[in-house]
Amino acid sequence: MATTYEFPSDLLAGQEELHQVRAELSALLKRLPWSVEPMDGFSDDNGWRKVERPASPGWTEDEQAQVEKLRRREHELAVFVSTHRFWTEVPAADRMDARTRLKHAREEQAEE
Repeated sequence: MATTYEFPSDLLAGQEELHQVRAELSALLKRLPWSVEPMDGFSDDNGWRKVERPASPGWTEDEQAQVEKLRRREHELAVFVSTHRFWTEVPAADRMDARTRLKHAREEQAEE
């Protein structure tokens, strides 16, 4: 039988917010132009596959600030989750399994 872990509520909340911030950042980056700075478009078919990019107007200052804010929050949450005091209570041999279970805790709660 698989080991179950009693994750502290603040650790679960931190992991959940980390999932949310990463999803928000990913969605934002998909909406933004491919280049931060304005760039001309290009087409290159000399490699093993053709690469094409349209001209990029670049990101606005607000868009750059949004990305920076989300990246900063993502970093804060990743540090919080990975250095949480809970991990000292888990035997070293079990930490990888516990970390994986934490990452999927919301999926497991949804199945119950």
